[in-house]
Amino acid sequence: MRIAEPTVERLVLYARLLKRLQEEGVDVISSQEIGDELGLKASQVRKDLSYFGEIGKRGVGYSVPRLCEHLEAILSPPRVWRIAMVGVGRLGGALLGYGPLQNEKFKMVALFDVDPAKVGRIFRGAPCFHVDRIADVIAELAIEVFILTVPAEAAQSVVDRIASSSFVKGILNFAPAPIVAPKEILVYNVDISVELEKLLFYLKQRESQSAHFVLE
Repeated sequence: MRIAEPTVERLVLYARLLKRLQEEGVDVISSQEIGDELGLKASQVRKDLSYFGEIGKRGVGYSVPRLCEHLEAILSPPRVWRIAMVGVGRLGGALLGYGPLQNEKFKMVALFDVDPAKVGRIFRGAPCFHVDRIADVIAELAIEVFILTVPAEAAQSVVDRIASSSFVKGILNFAPAPIVAPKEILVYNVDISVELEKLLFYLKQRESQSAHFVLE
């Protein structure tokens, strides 16, 4: 079954919310309460969760521990993904300090850069290697996923190095440039400027609609 990308994004938000609620000792939650927490309609929450079978009870709600476990199993297999990052600049450094990246699902096992001041150092528990060693380190550490935070002009050459290994399954690309990878490697592009442009577009649409209503 193919699930739309916005639905997957909401599932991640549900799982994050439920994990927090579980840590706070909350046992049961309704679709309305989930929606209120995340700014969604209760009907949307019920629809998203119904993709994977009925796990709530009408008039009772969802068991937080059970739903949390259910979503975790849907979103990723019960193992640790070994991740590496290429580019330990400002964006890369910020991502390394991003709390949700430090969890039981994935482990940052290596970093890569070309700056001699960074190569050989350890950042938040992960050793930094020169990019020339990418192929060797992938094999040594069985790296499966890469995060790219390199300049646009360097992105494709880095991907070519990564693609020389059969271990890598996915790339999360923050570089503001299109990249080409073998079909065996799943690429997900995150262009922050595009996301900002989308936000500004929708803000403009909202302002236009508000002005329209005022004029009438």
